[in-house]
Amino acid sequence: MTSDSRAAAVALPAPVTVTADRSKPDMRLLGLLALGHMVIDINQGSLAAILPLLKSSLALSFTATGAIVLVANTTSSLIQPLFGYFADKTSRRWLLPLSVALSAIGIGLIGLAPSYAAVLALVVITGFGVAAYHPEGYRTATAVAGDKKATGVSIFSTGGNIGIAVGPLLATALIVRFGLPGSLGMLIPGLLVAALLTAVLPMLSAPSALRAQAALDQRPTMAGAMGLLVLVIALRSWTQVGFTTYVPFYWIEVLHGDPTMVGTLLGVFLGAGVLGTLAAGPIADRVGMRRFMVSTLLLIVPIAVSFLFVSRPYAVVVLGILGFVLVSTFTVSVVLGQAYMPRNPGMASGMIVGFAIGAGGLGATALGGIADRWGLASALWISAVMPLGAFVAALFLPEPRAR
Repeated sequence: MTSDSRAAAVALPAPVTVTADRSKPDMRLLGLLALGHMVIDINQGSLAAILPLLKSSLALSFTATGAIVLVANTTSSLIQPLFGYFADKTSRRWLLPLSVALSAIGIGLIGLAPSYAAVLALVVITGFGVAAYHPEGYRTATAVAGDKKATGVSIFSTGGNIGIAVGPLLATALIVRFGLPGSLGMLIPGLLVAALLTAVLPMLSAPSALRAQAALDQRPTMAGAMGLLVLVIALRSWTQVGFTTYVPFYWIEVLHGDPTMVGTLLGVFLGAGVLGTLAAGPIADRVGMRRFMVSTLLLIVPIAVSFLFVSRPYAVVVLGILGFVLVSTFTVSVVLGQAYMPRNPGMASGMIVGFAIGAGGLGATALGGIADRWGLASALWISAVMPLGAFVAALFLPEPRAR
């Protein structure tokens, strides 16, 4: 054996070792991030279940109720790209426990709010907590996910989707038992998990190496593709926010369902989204993120429209199917956005999540005005067909450049 061949024999195993290490996810960090994500979205998701009682208690119109969603969504979205920018530059891990605590304080005190203005102020506090958590969480989850980016981010996102599904159930249970002041119970999981993050997070390895790895990525930013993806997510968000905000009213006023079932109804919709998120990651890693997005957006429309034609017993089933398909697209869109902006994954996450939330808030307010003027069914019809526009726009999304 020559010296060159002996050197090759020694050198060959090295790439295998690197690949194995790089592809292995940090499940400890993913689990911790997912737990914080769950509590953040418990607080965020519970607002939809509290809205009908706030509307009745403060004698609000649908437009004013939609404006609450607008304030919640815009305050939790406008500054997300800024938080993402700083997440790409330097670690601010202390924001993670602080953001969980802020979101819990805002939603926990909302049942005691004496006026509409006080409600809006507390919603702003919750929104800032939501905005601070997501960019760093998504950026870090992607970095520690190894080669299967969509699968790793789906694990992190599952924590949030569980939170959004549990939030309405928890809020409804507390308010049915204690009235609007029962929202104080939302403080308990938020403050406990904030304390856990404060105690445990410093013991985890600093993600500076992960930022260095991202800095070595020489793929250019695909600005046009990113802008088009933001448009796709904005259109898609109208459907999710429209259904989560106005289906409870549709259930009570049009289908004449039991008001105490509102939390269960939202839990079915968003709980099915948890399963959809887990299924979406491996599928998108196999078939490609763009192809998954395009095909799923087209599938959403007939499912959403069918909800408006079914009676009360079947409405819950259709709503669950819709949640499974609709919510599954969000995680994939975050990973696709990071592929379009490979040098700034935190900012990409902030843009996708932030613009999605912001556009959803605008949609909720516009749909509230439509519901006041033409009825709840009209607002839900618009929500149901909106993914058709997202599908058309998604057809023009390019494939991300290879690493």
